[in-house]
Amino acid sequence: MADPVRTEHSARQATRTRALLRQPLFRLLAINLAIGLVVAVLAVAGLLALDAHRLRSLILGDQSPVVAVGLLLFGFAITLGSWVMGSAIMRLGDDENDTGRSAAAPVTDTAEPVPVRIGAQARRR
Repeated sequence: MADPVRTEHSARQATRTRALLRQPLFRLLAINLAIGLVVAVLAVAGLLALDAHRLRSLILGDQSPVVAVGLLLFGFAITLGSWVMGSAIMRLGDDENDTGRSAAAPVTDTAEPVPVRIGAQARRR
């Protein structure tokens, strides 16, 4: 017979999980983290396949090559996952209009001097 406490706990946890997946920011980060992890796996696989700087030979000559590949993959996953997630967050404000240019304020080429007052302590130096 099923334990009613466990059933209630798992139902609450499933509800929380569904609520979390409905959050657009969490979905954005999760999707971009997955993309970063795929890029990391491809980068490590490419490095090992190409034997860049004899990296594959060095790893396979080690006593525990699984640990070396795991650490390499972990480092790449953290770096590239964070990079892709960060770039996704930085692009949140980029709303493009029909012309293909950013909707930010236009940049002007005119520069005007701004008067600045200097305090008495700054003049002594």
